[in-house]
Amino acid sequence: MSDFHQNGVVTVLHRLGPPNVDQLEEELQRHATVNPIALVLPSLYAELQRPALKTIVETLKEVRYLNEIVISLDRASALEFRLAKEYFSALPQRVRLIWNDGARIQDILKLLVSHEIDVGLPGKGRGCWTAFGYVLARRQSKAIALHDCDVLSYNREYLARLCYPIANPNLGYEFCKGYYSRVTDRLHGRVTRLFITPLIRSLQQLVGPHPLLTFLDSFRYPLAGEFAMVRDLAWINRIPGDWGLEVGVLAEVYRNCALRRICQADIADAYEHKHQALSADNPNAGLLKMCMDITKSLFRNLASEGVVLSEGLLKTLQATYLQAAQEAISRYENDAAINSLKFDRHQERTAVEAFLKGLKLATDGFLEDPLGVPMISNWSRVAAAVPDIFGLLIEAVEEDHEWNPAAEAEQARA
Repeated sequence: MSDFHQNGVVTVLHRLGPPNVDQLEEELQRHATVNPIALVLPSLYAELQRPALKTIVETLKEVRYLNEIVISLDRASALEFRLAKEYFSALPQRVRLIWNDGARIQDILKLLVSHEIDVGLPGKGRGCWTAFGYVLARRQSKAIALHDCDVLSYNREYLARLCYPIANPNLGYEFCKGYYSRVTDRLHGRVTRLFITPLIRSLQQLVGPHPLLTFLDSFRYPLAGEFAMVRDLAWINRIPGDWGLEVGVLAEVYRNCALRRICQADIADAYEHKHQALSADNPNAGLLKMCMDITKSLFRNLASEGVVLSEGLLKTLQATYLQAAQEAISRYENDAAINSLKFDRHQERTAVEAFLKGLKLATDGFLEDPLGVPMISNWSRVAAAVPDIFGLLIEAVEEDHEWNPAAEAEQARA
């Protein structure tokens, strides 16, 4: 059982008492008649070969309150796309795959670029954005939930608790961020524990209390990949196209939502997913790249709020962060001890050193180019620039869905 403390400015919906998934699902089926729910699953084709996605698909077969499922598929050849369609055909809901590498979607992206629309780089951010556009185009769902496809501990309660705050019209929330503890026989979640939280609190020391920093510090697991929102937010939110996705999404929600319409929900008693390598010597991979992208996203969002991030302040931040991270290591070592968990202080310190390196590299990158890679345009702007974009998107997805190369070959021979 978790605590029931309400910390910060964002409402916390705790996980209290025994599991109540059957009751939640019963209520969700009723609420879904008013607020139909779309589930968006960003996925690499490689996930189809891993056990986590198999568990997710088997679990979703039992879920009755979803209106539609949209899989945004990346890094898939034509053959792999057809195999993915077959893989997901086992689901009883209405399912569509967006083949991001396919010619039809690529043509749409080229069209948008020709109209000077920022579509970002290939990856999770663009994949989510495209899926949101498809849900908006269909106008059949009023709530959108999103989670990754590498969750090894996936179950029905996980999804129900994520969807419930948005689907239930009596609660009045517009955005819900999932959170959970990352614990097995040891503590996980190094980027949150040893980087994001110490960094945000160090910035608060240096720039003083700022509403955006207070907002971000209110989230118990700001890097969680799970969130749900009302459809209207998908219309106006811009999307980052890199590892800064989670922080960037929260910053957009901060700008576009009233605080009382935002919550975070404890969605899992135990959570396990694919772990990223630290990659301390490679700034283009692993947790090092993640912390660099997150840092630049945070700096740019603060700058857009009028916070002056001078070179001197950012150099001081490095020393302040290091001290805060070292204190965090001590706290978590004590936390592990009282819970009889394994704890490797050397590995924790190695992670902090890598994160400090990432902070330095991100600082240099920000000072050199404060604007960085533009965020992906929101769908409001896209629709203004290309009025028939939603029709084109539906047509592309449906044609890919109906595509039958065997039939085409038969016609060609005839």
